Amino acid sequence: MTGGAGLGPSFDPNRIAAGRPVGAGARRPAWFAALWARAAATILGFVGLLYLIEGFDQIDARELDTAGIEPRTVDGLSGIVWAPVLHGGWDHLMSNTLPLLVLGFLVLLSGVKRGLLATAVIWGVAGVGTWLTGGTGTTHIGASSLVFGWLTYLICRGWFARNVGQILLGLVVLVLYGSLLWGVLPGQTGISWQGHLFGAMGGVVAGWVLSGDARRKRRGDEVPEFVSPR
Repeated sequence: MTGGAGLGPSFDPNRIAAGRPVGAGARRPAWFAALWARAAATILGFVGLLYLIEGFDQIDARELDTAGIEPRTVDGLSGIVWAPVLHGGWDHLMSNTLPLLVLGFLVLLSGVKRGLLATAVIWGVAGVGTWLTGGTGTTHIGASSLVFGWLTYLICRGWFARNVGQILLGLVVLVLYGSLLWGVLPGQTGISWQGHLFGAMGGVVAGWVLSGDARRKRRGDEVPEFVSPR
């Protein structure tokens, strides 16, 4: 994603994108291959779970779809948990599959734990926002809220952390998937623009929160080490 011309033989853009330091004579270590494997396994497992759930839903006459977010109802609160793993048919799920795989994998490349924390923030912000603002009598389902959240997270996290590799990756993602952001506006009937909007907002929140250490370090806000007097 990033070029190494003029930066010497030790430059490894993959290490920068993953938030790891680059040292003299650095070479791609075993941990990076393991990180790729864990990230790939995690996102493939998640998308596979979505297909299993949709398959069961088809057998169960799509009864699971009723477990989505029902705005401003007590029963609909549980949909905050379940909505992103439910879809209104195979077409709905398949339309989300490629961006889920690509964006989810890129999010997890910064570290699986960090990626899961970002996803949890997006999941919660998208769900609560949709529950508060969605149309009365509607039910909101689908993983597109995660797609929009991962998209904005990838775009903004590098700017918050001032990480060159992540900024460049964010620009590439913006070029490839930025047109999706029009989906945060009210438009097509049957599309949860609220889920898109608050998913995108959740991605920004996650980018800000998870770049806290980098921002504090940049400002020199580390807590000084205590030295006992002699």
